[in-house]
Amino acid sequence: MGSAQTLEPGGFTLADLDALPDDGMRYELVDGQLLVTPAQLAIHQRVAGQLFLRLQPACPEGLEVFFAPFDFRPSRHRSLQPALLVCRSGDVGPRGVEFCPLLLAVEILSPSTRMTDLLLKRALYEESGVSSYWIVDPEAETLTVLELVDGNYVERVVAKGNETFEAELPFAVRIVPGELVRPVNGG
Repeated sequence: MGSAQTLEPGGFTLADLDALPDDGMRYELVDGQLLVTPAQLAIHQRVAGQLFLRLQPACPEGLEVFFAPFDFRPSRHRSLQPALLVCRSGDVGPRGVEFCPLLLAVEILSPSTRMTDLLLKRALYEESGVSSYWIVDPEAETLTVLELVDGNYVERVVAKGNETFEAELPFAVRIVPGELVRPVNGG
C-alpha cells in the first residue's frame, strides 16, 4: 500500500450531524467521518473576536463574515466549521453555506487542531475552491495567507508579530497578527 490513501466513506451523514446535541463541541463531517473538537481556549476566542472586529467593518455589501459554529457544506459528505469565514450573502442558506465555495476560510491553530488545520483542512478547502485560506498561529503570532491559483494554494505571505498584512482578498483589510492575541482592553 502506498503512502497516499483515499478516505473511505464512513457511516455518518449530514442528517446524523444535524441531530447531534448543541453541547459546546464543534462537530464536522469529512466523507462520513465525524471530527469532534472540544471548546476552544481563551486565546482562540480572543483571536477569533479580534479578527471578526477587523473583518466585519471592512466587509463590502454583498459579502458576509461569520464565525464558528457556522457550517460550510461544500458537498453532500462534508461539513466544516472554519473559525471565521467570508462568503457571498446570496450563498447563505438556513444551514450555512452549502455547495458554494467560500471567499475566505480562517483557522486558528491550537494544540488539538494544529495538524487538522495545517493538513486536512488545507486540502479540503483547496479542493472545495475556497479562494483564500488564512491560518493564524496565536503562539507564534503569525498569519499565513494562502490563495487559490489554478486550483492549488500558493503561500502569499507569512506576517509575524507586528508586521502588517494588507489583504486584498476577499476585500481590503489590515491585519497585524500580534494585535490579534492581545486583550482588547490592553490588560
